[in-house]
Amino acid sequence: MTGKSAELQKLKEFIENGGDEVISKANLDALPSKFYDLFILKGVKVDKLEPGRIVCSMTVPPRLLNSGAFLHGGATMSLVDLIGSAALIAAGKPPGVSIEISASYLDAAFAGEEIEIEATVLRAGNSIGFVTVEIRQKKTGKLIAKGRHTKYLTISSKM
Repeated sequence: MTGKSAELQKLKEFIENGGDEVISKANLDALPSKFYDLFILKGVKVDKLEPGRIVCSMTVPPRLLNSGAFLHGGATMSLVDLIGSAALIAAGKPPGVSIEISASYLDAAFAGEEIEIEATVLRAGNSIGFVTVEIRQKKTGKLIAKGRHTKYLTISSKM
């Protein structure tokens, strides 16, 4: 096996077997269907809730860090999704389904740091809702990430 093909084989094994040393597939498959949302949201505190706006805070837990030891981009995007959806629910809309979601990553948050997540509904019509989500360092207000979430609202959910 050449050096390049050995690297590709390692990559394949990492993708296909990632996490096997942490939890078996059988145990992973036995987790409840909402496990992922709970895994991300555990530790989030709602500081302010009003129609169309929610402000939350959390201490960044080690479970949400990437290999660089800061808040994982996937966890950041999940916060944009989940807290953004909560803002739509606070506006009296169903959570719907995502049709577009994006984030700009501007800085890092590390384990033990307090962050603030603020989601504001920009517009919520009969079928489409638009939300902006900002994640900041709570102490300094420095912007860590800015997300936008567009949702199709006519499909209801059991959230």
